[in-house]
Amino acid sequence: MHEQIKNINTLDELSALYTATFGKNGTMTARLKEMKNMDNNARAALNLENQTLRELFKTRQAEIENAVLMAGLKKQKLDVSLNTSPENRGTLHPMTQSLIEISEILQSFGYTPHTGPEIEDDWHNFTALNTPDYHPARDMQDSFFLENGNVMRTQTSAIQIRTMEKTGAPIKMFGIGATYRKEMDATHAPMFGQIEGLYVNKNITMSDLIGDIRAFLKRFFEMDAVELRIRPSYFPFTDPSIEVDLKWKNGRWLEIMGAGMVHPNVLRNCGINPDQYQGFAFGFGWDRLAMLKYGLPDLRDFRGNDVRWLKSAGF
Repeated sequence: MHEQIKNINTLDELSALYTATFGKNGTMTARLKEMKNMDNNARAALNLENQTLRELFKTRQAEIENAVLMAGLKKQKLDVSLNTSPENRGTLHPMTQSLIEISEILQSFGYTPHTGPEIEDDWHNFTALNTPDYHPARDMQDSFFLENGNVMRTQTSAIQIRTMEKTGAPIKMFGIGATYRKEMDATHAPMFGQIEGLYVNKNITMSDLIGDIRAFLKRFFEMDAVELRIRPSYFPFTDPSIEVDLKWKNGRWLEIMGAGMVHPNVLRNCGINPDQYQGFAFGFGWDRLAMLKYGLPDLRDFRGNDVRWLKSAGF
């Protein structure tokens, strides 16, 4: 039997012999049924023979399977000179790319990132920011008010209020998140990403603010130098307030962001003494900066989810 097993070369033949030996009517099966009539020595010998045969079958099966595998591999050919199909790998959305880059730049300047709730109460979204009752931002046509009087956050300045209330001064941070306003055109969206920086310390001046803005714009737009135009403006939470324009590569002036020195009332509302501390704040929509950097004409394209457009734009 041992030699018979070793000489088998196919799995079908091996399976047939195994059935003839250990099947219901197999020779070994019949002999095992007679063990009750055997003495101890005969039983031990039969058990050993049974175990040895089963091991031989198992070993021969593994040998035949390996031989079949190796024979199949010898027939296969691998041409390593053939070009493989290119991987269809995704990329980060340009909005996400811009957000990561902006965050990294601001953190390298010493600003720490903070977030806050997108549904805000009147205090954090308006009152603490020195926004008077008659300000247009409080009108229903400009903001998304909820039935309980809360509002969808109109600006990430609310994050600054919450952070100053919690930590006091000095503080150097930026708030980041979605904001909501009733606007919709090529350069505005009802929901847009906004980043607002804040630095409060002793002896902070407008020149510190402009210096940080200039350094940030140089890094983000990868320009050796930037030409800025500073225009006076009005925001209830800063005094004085400014608008910052950047002279673009084609010679056009582009509005980049609003900024200013933090209004003393805002510091007071957050428990900070404005006679000891001063600060500046600046804010911008990172999606609009991304538009400029990538040369895109319409802000709405960012949220169109058209993969064909993303590919044609080089993302």
